[in-house]
Amino acid sequence: MASTKDRQRALERARYERVQGKIQQKRREAQRKRRIAIVSTVAALVVAGGVATGFAFTGNNPNTTAKAAATGSATGAASPAASASSTAAANPMKYEASGTSSVKGITVPTYDAATAQKTYTVTLTTNRGDIVISMDGKAAPYTVNSFVYLAQKGYYNNTKCHRLVWSTGLFMLQCGDPTATGSGGPGYTIPDENLASLGAADSSGSVTYKAGTVAMANTSQPHTGGSQFFLVGKDSTLSPTYTPFGTITKGLDLLQTIGAAGADSESDGSTPPKDATTIEKVTIQAS
Repeated sequence: MASTKDRQRALERARYERVQGKIQQKRREAQRKRRIAIVSTVAALVVAGGVATGFAFTGNNPNTTAKAAATGSATGAASPAASASSTAAANPMKYEASGTSSVKGITVPTYDAATAQKTYTVTLTTNRGDIVISMDGKAAPYTVNSFVYLAQKGYYNNTKCHRLVWSTGLFMLQCGDPTATGSGGPGYTIPDENLASLGAADSSGSVTYKAGTVAMANTSQPHTGGSQFFLVGKDSTLSPTYTPFGTITKGLDLLQTIGAAGADSESDGSTPPKDATTIEKVTIQAS
């Protein structure tokens, strides 16, 4: 029979993954509304064009055009869930365009194997102090390549860490969303990597993410990582579905202090740390 502590951990894990799913649902709803707006605009243009030209369509079906816009093909944007369940799931080792970047100037990065597989020292300069991370490109090359790309573009500069979970079984601070809402992303998804390094799952389907681990957040669906990541302050139990790509080498005590202060609950359902934490800049050096 499972102990009370085990049940508490299972409930906390389920809550974490449920919140991630709700965030993704909100993102899909926002994208759906944008697609409806696109369809309405296209329909209006089609009607206006039809009146002006006496409905002289030459090989173009307005219904087909509207349908293409509704599915996102007109804009080239697809939801993370759609990408994960289709192309990425069949051939996950590549980046997939998904939604719109929260920061202008960000495009789907080019994968450079030579750059990706290096070891990097990352310094997160925060208003609370520095957190230094060692990133292992050989273990998670696509994730590391993406992180380096975003950091060099200034994507993470002046971004708030928007979510703190610090209770039985889970001790983590989530960052990497310029909107600080939990729904922001870079406009593409990253394939899952390095999951086998977490070891075999226990009877509850969980593994231990050790203190100091840095891993990618996702929507609870395969291959839906983007820009958001979490810093593990103490050993935490989660399903082995979040790509580990780095280890904190300095500043773990700082993270634990932020966690111990607890989280605020805001009206939008987010739980930022009471000790508000902002990544002011990210410095990366190849080893």
